[in-house]
Amino acid sequence: MARKTRQPHRARGYAKDLLDVAAIPRQQIDDLLRLARSLKAKQRRGSPHRLLPEKTLGLLFEKPSTRTRVSFEAGMNQLGGHALVLLMSDSQLSRGESVSDTARVLSRYLDGIVIRTYDHAVVQEWAATADMPVINGLTDHSHPCQALSDLLTIQEIKGRLKGLTLTYIGDGNNVTNSLIEAGAKMGMRVVAGCPPGYQPDQQVIDRARVEAETTGATIEVIEDPQVAVKEADVVYTDVWISMGREREQARRVKTLAPYRLDGRLLQRAKPNAIVMHCLPAHRGEEITADVLDGPQSVVFDQAENRLHMQKAILVQLLTRQKGA
Repeated sequence: MARKTRQPHRARGYAKDLLDVAAIPRQQIDDLLRLARSLKAKQRRGSPHRLLPEKTLGLLFEKPSTRTRVSFEAGMNQLGGHALVLLMSDSQLSRGESVSDTARVLSRYLDGIVIRTYDHAVVQEWAATADMPVINGLTDHSHPCQALSDLLTIQEIKGRLKGLTLTYIGDGNNVTNSLIEAGAKMGMRVVAGCPPGYQPDQQVIDRARVEAETTGATIEVIEDPQVAVKEADVVYTDVWISMGREREQARRVKTLAPYRLDGRLLQRAKPNAIVMHCLPAHRGEEITADVLDGPQSVVFDQAENRLHMQKAILVQLLTRQKGA
């Protein structure tokens, strides 16, 4: 078999990589949503959609994963390609090989790579060095694949995105940052209900507000959870203790307790509001079991849509390569 031809270096951004939702033009988000719906319909019908034959995707994980790993592996299989799980602890990265050298080598073997790590600068370095597409599978700063999948779920259920109110309650983490970016792109009202010290990244908020000037979106940060949830179309929460924050558990639980999504807080939202959680959930902590399992919850539809949106992302990015 001939050696994989080395591709010329491409400019950073969504032209080659997916690092943050903010880098994706609005039209391409619309394209992703349409493609994801089409791929989901084909899978539901049992129609083959082998759009990436002979393509190989690497999954390089420094953090544990269930949904990200399985959905990307299954997605590549359904698209006719292959996925290889690469644990950082088992690679030469753990023995001091540079990201730059590893990225250059793996670009000769793979057609794309998903990186799940702590420091966002790591995926930025991969993108700057690798000749293949680099997809952010989660960093401490952002989770773009999750937010894009969430747009798909909201659009499916509500029939639209523009003008809807999405309220996030709790710890303003990486998911919050990406939801703010996504909502700003799509003309939504995004409310982050978070206590001081746990609010989303201010630079993300500032950039999203600039975007909002052209899309009609609004971005708000409100400390009072009762006010934040009022009249929401979507109420979203996530774990209070993200990976790497375990030592802060006692302080976080005490501070965030008023932000628990329970039935009483949910009543402040619209009667037909949907409840979202990116999982894994800690029942009884950030969300009560009756809300997570209740009739307004769409968390498992949301989890399924990770598969369909990520397939759309893979098709968009991997078919842009020369010779694809």
